[in-house]
Formats: sequence, C-alpha cells, structure tokens
Amino acid sequence: MSDIEHNQPAGEAPRAAGAGDPSGAVVDKSKRRPLLMGVLVAVVVIGGLYLLYETFIGGRWVSTDNAYVAADTAQVTPLTAGQVVEVAVIDTQPVRRGQLLMRLDDEDQSIAVAQAEAELAAAQRRYTQSRAQGSAAGATAQAKEAAVPAAQAQLASARADLEKARADYQRRASLEGSGAVSGEELTSARNILSASQAAVLQAEASLSQARADATSARRNEAATVALTEGLPMDEAPEVRAARARLSQAKLDLARTVIRAPIDGVVAQRSVQVGQRVTNGSVAMVIVPLEQLYVEANFKEDELGKVRSGQTVDLTSDFYGDDVVYHGKVMGFAGGTGSAFALIPAQNATGNWIKVVQRLPVRISLDAEELRAHPLRVGLSMEATIDLTSRR
Repeated sequence: MSDIEHNQPAGEAPRAAGAGDPSGAVVDKSKRRPLLMGVLVAVVVIGGLYLLYETFIGGRWVSTDNAYVAADTAQVTPLTAGQVVEVAVIDTQPVRRGQLLMRLDDEDQSIAVAQAEAELAAAQRRYTQSRAQGSAAGATAQAKEAAVPAAQAQLASARADLEKARADYQRRASLEGSGAVSGEELTSARNILSASQAAVLQAEASLSQARADATSARRNEAATVALTEGLPMDEAPEVRAARARLSQAKLDLARTVIRAPIDGVVAQRSVQVGQRVTNGSVAMVIVPLEQLYVEANFKEDELGKVRSGQTVDLTSDFYGDDVVYHGKVMGFAGGTGSAFALIPAQNATGNWIKVVQRLPVRISLDAEELRAHPLRVGLSMEATIDLTSRR
C-alpha cells in the first residue's frame, strides 16, 4: 500500500490522480486554447477562400442542367388533296433539300389541267371573234353612214319636185277662170303637188332613219371594240383569267410530288401508301440537325448579368463531359413557362408560396461541332454561361 493510500482515512475511496489539483485544470485549458484557435483560423481561411472564389471565379459563371436541345422543325404538309401512291422515306432517314418524300395520285389534277387548257383556248378564240366582230361593226357603221348622204340627196330631189309641182299648180290655178286650163289639168296638177309633198315627208323620214341607223351602228362598234381595244390577246381579262386557272391547275399537279423543304432527318412520319391526305394535313416532320439550338431554363435570380452574345460551354448526357460544345446566348424568351401555360397560375389566395421561376434562354450551337458530334431534339444538356465574356 502506497503512502497516499496509507494516509487516507478508513472507508474513503482513493482519489484519482490530479483530482482537486489546480495545476491539472490549468494544463487542460492550455491544451484546448490552441485547438480552438486552430479551428477559428480554419473557419476564417475557408470563409476567405469561399469569398475569393465567389468574387473572382464563382461569380463569373452561371450554369444549369435544366437545358434541352431544340430546333425549328419543318412540317411537311401536302398543299393539294389526293391518295398517297408512294412514300419514299422512313423515320430516322437523312434527306437533302429537294429530295422526293412522297407522291400523290395525280389523275384529278391532270384532268383539271386539260380542262384549264381548253378554257384558255376558248378564251383566245373569243378574243379573236371579238376583234373580228369589231371590224364587222365598223364596216356596218360606215355603210350606215354612207346611206345618210343618199337620203339627203333623195330629200333634196323630193323638195325640188315639190317646188316644181307647186309652181305648176299655182300657174294653172291662176288660169282657171280664163278657160285656158281645163278642170282635168288642174286636178292633175293638184294631185302631183300632193304626191310631191308626201315624197318630201317620206324623204325626210328616210334621212332621219339613216342618221339613226348610222349612230346606232357606231355605238355598236364602240361596244364591240371596247372588249379588245388597246389590249393584245395575252392582256385581255378573259384570257388572263383562263391562263391563271391553267397555272393553278398545273401548280396543283406539281404539288402531287412532295419534296423535302430543308436538309435534315425525317421524324414523325404519319402517312402510308393508299391513305388519302387533305390539304394542310401534317404528313411528317423534318428536323434540321445542323441548325439545332439549346433552350436552357435558368433561375430568375441567375440572369441579372446574362446578356446576348455571351459565350456558353455546353455538355450533353449523350456524349458526356468529353465533348464540349461552344455556343452563344441568342436571347431570352418573352415569359416564363408558367406564364404561357394553358392554365396560368393565379396566386390570388392567402396561402401563396413563392416559387423561383425559370426563364428559357436560347443558345446557338456551332454548326461544325454539330456535324462532328450530331445531337437530337430533346436531349439533355448542361449549360454554363461565362458572364465576363465579350458581348
């Protein structure tokens, strides 16, 4: 038994070494102080590093993984109705602009072209007939006008005969009492005078009729010539209308052959051989793989420093981080997705909860990079915008 244990009273347990010793407490506090100082220094250093990172590195980038590949696709819609007789492409098939996609039965359109050609020929013949009728009407008017001088001459002759008959009658009438003129001669002179007066009236009526006929003939000529006067055949309204109908019929016939409007890949083909399609129905969609872009949905509190023209680094889940696309900010959408929803959110009630909105940002892609590593519409992307890049 040690001396300490020997000096302790009986029944008292031995005390641990250092218990109640003030020097032991001082030793423990002196050991904890450097530890606390080290933790404090570490916190300050970490906070400083974080502040430096946010100021010089983290503050120059904004990124999101809520981004998707998009494209302005071309919808292939027949511009004339008909039955599908040939479909030359399948889904996923690359096509070039002008390549045959499908063909419609063209019998109806061919008949319409033949009918329009016949209508054009008839219109041209009617034009020629109108020109001939105008010439004939002119000749008739000249003939009618030529009858006017003849009627005038006839009237002058009738008036001369009337003057002679009147003079003969007056001379015989003056000799009636002397017995030199018989009653029979006087009666004959009177009858001749009456006939001459009637002839003058008839000649005057004939002159009026000739003048009226000449006027009517000239008006008829003017009405006939007005249809073609000053217009060549191709400029005549009736001929132009018939030619327009022929052009429309030929256009409908040409539209039975449907070709690719752009370069791309066929998608959503919905037509089969034998199916009847209508004007404007969507037959398939062509996706332009070299004109894709990205719609990146950034939070509204991340867009304060984003401007059009800033550079963007993008990666796709399709290729992974090994392939980096380089794009540029093209612009911002006119509103958030919820603003253009079919049923927009109305936060007019008292239980409103603020939700951070996302605004679509359109980002262009480099065509060379797209050719080297093609993408497809709808693929997920991760976009990082350099806020310090040149605008």
